[in-house]
Amino acid sequence: MGNHFRKPGDGQAAPKVEDPRLSVVSADDIVAPEDTGFEPVTDPFAYTPAPDVTAPVAPLDMADAVDDITMPSLDADMDPQVTQPGLLNIPSPTDPVAPSSAGAFMTSAGAVDPASTDVSEQKQVASLDAALQNPDFTSVFAPQVDSRKKMARDAGVEPVILMEHLTKIYAAQPNKPALDDVNIEIYPGEFVFLVGHSGSGKTTLLSTLMRDVKPTSGRVLVAGQDLMRIKNRKVPFLRRQIGAVFQDFKLLPNKTAYENVAFALECIGKPRGVIRSQVPEVLRLVGLADQMDSMPDQLSGGEQQRVAVARAMVNRPPLLICDEPTGNLDPAISLGIMKLLERINRTGTTVIVATHDRAMVDSMRRRVIALEAGHVIRDQERGGYGNYGA
Repeated sequence: MGNHFRKPGDGQAAPKVEDPRLSVVSADDIVAPEDTGFEPVTDPFAYTPAPDVTAPVAPLDMADAVDDITMPSLDADMDPQVTQPGLLNIPSPTDPVAPSSAGAFMTSAGAVDPASTDVSEQKQVASLDAALQNPDFTSVFAPQVDSRKKMARDAGVEPVILMEHLTKIYAAQPNKPALDDVNIEIYPGEFVFLVGHSGSGKTTLLSTLMRDVKPTSGRVLVAGQDLMRIKNRKVPFLRRQIGAVFQDFKLLPNKTAYENVAFALECIGKPRGVIRSQVPEVLRLVGLADQMDSMPDQLSGGEQQRVAVARAMVNRPPLLICDEPTGNLDPAISLGIMKLLERINRTGTTVIVATHDRAMVDSMRRRVIALEAGHVIRDQERGGYGNYGA
């Protein structure tokens, strides 16, 4: 059978017909049915999501259009807008959508349609501080309807990361464990912030997930793989499914920015055509379109960090681990990177971010795990940066 999912622009557009039902919606947004004398026949194979009960009833199938806008795909989200922190066009799922403003949303290509957008309705902020202080925004990021952890537990989904009584003691400090009896469960699709003072054990915890560090005792499972028992020859195959952004970049010094990002796709056997199309796109998204041919020693610290972020995101892994991804970036670029990570998370990717960025953690209101001296002192749903254990 053919593909019954219909996309805008497939086939020839039907002639536009004056219909009183289309009076509140722009004719460019809705294609009139071919037969004006009868109601359109419902395709039994067409996908029709459930309407949003909180949104006002709109004519025709506007509920489907709203769903397409509020839950975009990864390809639609990864657009140049993330490098423009002044435009925050992420609609809240709980906000009512007026039919007359339907044309003001993002198009499938990621650009705002100037013909249908009212400039006075565009909510623009110049920086992260202005966004947080703007009374028109309750949150810079799209809120979650329910806890991903609760939803996964109710559905009987196994955690993608499971730590039980995890302990790591370095030989140089036998009396000061880096991790001490850590118990954490992280479910698929969660966005988790890892906070704590320097030396609290955040980097060690992330290194155990990558199998860079083997715990002294306890149990750690990643995607069903027991990292205490996994064979060394299987570790590279596990790491191919994990995107990692390191605090010290870990770029290949003899390769350009383009080649560093392309190397991640070459390792998993992607064809050259895919590499040539995806690598420039992801470098443009992190603001390095003009630095693709630069060597790492020709880039600043912030630019090298952005290359590391692009390399981790280019293959769209199911698990993304970030150790201070915005530590060397200015607030505008930090906001764009975090918005991109949040959008990737909304497509189903599990994201774990170790950070000291208080404003970003407070604005996103995701799950927060706080560490202190190797202990988990707080695990809070929709938490803030706080005073760690408070």
